[in-house]
Amino acid sequence: MHIGDVARGFEKIAENVRQVVRGKDDVVDLALICLLSEGHLLVEDVPGTGKTTMARAIAASVRATYHRIQFTPDLLPSDVSGVSIFNQKTSEFEFHRGPVFANIVLGDEINRASPKTQSALLEVMEEQHVTIDGVGHPVPRPFMVVATQNPIDMDGTYALPEAQLDRFLMRIAMGYPDTDAEITILNGRTDHRRPEDLSPVVAVDEVASMIAATETVHAASELQRYVVSVVAATRQLSDARLGASPRGSIALLRAAKVRAAAEGRDYATPEDVKTLAVPVLAHRVLLSAEAQVRGVTQEALVERVLDATAVPGVVGVA
Repeated sequence: MHIGDVARGFEKIAENVRQVVRGKDDVVDLALICLLSEGHLLVEDVPGTGKTTMARAIAASVRATYHRIQFTPDLLPSDVSGVSIFNQKTSEFEFHRGPVFANIVLGDEINRASPKTQSALLEVMEEQHVTIDGVGHPVPRPFMVVATQNPIDMDGTYALPEAQLDRFLMRIAMGYPDTDAEITILNGRTDHRRPEDLSPVVAVDEVASMIAATETVHAASELQRYVVSVVAATRQLSDARLGASPRGSIALLRAAKVRAAAEGRDYATPEDVKTLAVPVLAHRVLLSAEAQVRGVTQEALVERVLDATAVPGVVGVA
């Protein structure tokens, strides 16, 4: 598959999702960049802003296996990954797969489950397989977890552990729609335009080919150095008690390549990096106690780093 085919496929999926997710083109583009980066997406916002709708619309636009997990306080780890059950006829244990075995897994309101249950996703998000009783069970590829969560200061929520946050390639917020978009949403409800009414526009094999094609996008050594400089700078911030890990560097460069391919380019630029730095890095930067008291945000710290880091000049193509 050529880069031009990736751009056309990307726009085809985006147009389909936008039929039900109105006025959020940038958010939809970020979600699809995450999909083609073969990363995982965390969508955080207050209830009713369309988090679950977007996740369902993406799944409906791709002809792939899809499962939804409703995270609740009584959900168990085995309810997510599966469990071995003894078969009396064969006198052997049989593994019954949980809902995590799908191409696209929606973890709805993930922070309403206990930390023990949340941790059931740690292995599969990083290694694309689940280990039960010492046996590894691979999940389908491509594999993407789309998790939604409400702000952690709301009742009945648990903060995600740092190790799990770091496994999400991006964290994005939906935000409230503007007046025109909200009126369109009302009309869409009247016209019954909902995720389940969408038809798939690409097959899972096409998505896999698009992912493979984006990996051929050229990233010059100057651009790689810029990515590392930005990520390293987050570790030097006085307002941060923990900066982004090397996994953040890998995620940022990978997402930049996908954005380039989505725009029909076979090379990534500093603009790709700057556009994606906040959604890719902000959730990986942990604020100090003093910064939290002053109302400093993680997004503001990443913006500060971008302003202070020198941007390379013309980036050569391969």
